[in-house]
Amino acid sequence: MADDQNLSGEGEPAGSPEPAFVEDPGYDVAPESVEDADVETSLDDADLSFLEKAADDLAAERLADLQRVTAEYANYRKRTEANREVERERVIGDTVRLLLPVLDDIDRAEKHGDLVEGSPLSAISGKLRAVIERMGLTPYAAAGEAFDPNLHEAIVQQPSPDVTEATILDVVEVGYQLGSTQVRAAKVVVAVPAE
Repeated sequence: MADDQNLSGEGEPAGSPEPAFVEDPGYDVAPESVEDADVETSLDDADLSFLEKAADDLAAERLADLQRVTAEYANYRKRTEANREVERERVIGDTVRLLLPVLDDIDRAEKHGDLVEGSPLSAISGKLRAVIERMGLTPYAAAGEAFDPNLHEAIVQQPSPDVTEATILDVVEVGYQLGSTQVRAAKVVVAVPAE
């Protein structure tokens, strides 16, 4: 008969009472009613003013960051443009320095009368000077101008009663400027007042 009592095969005697379901005593309200309940939050004036001040402080901080980044970018752009112009003048200056002996030969040929109108050398000279001018290279120094030691290099000084200040008598080599940069100082003969 013992086999009849244990028909379930789980080691419990047949006919024993089932365990009773016990509710968790920690719930005061059934779970369904928690979802339906209105949760009411109220902020007093102190909390609202604190939140407004925090939002204003954060906005001011973000605005200051944005202004700083904008100013940094503007300064970077200005520096880049200035550096680009300086680098451009340097590269053109290096190229032009290689052409200065050719320009000097053309100037000498012109002084000797070899550049007559219609000659092939005159046409080449005109084209070369046009290219140099387009690059921004400007020649300076001419006879009769006042001597400036910052721009001119005096090769010879000749006393003369006809001048009251140092004056250029002759230009041996023309000076050249590229923008604000002096590529080469003019080599000149200077007439100085006689003592």
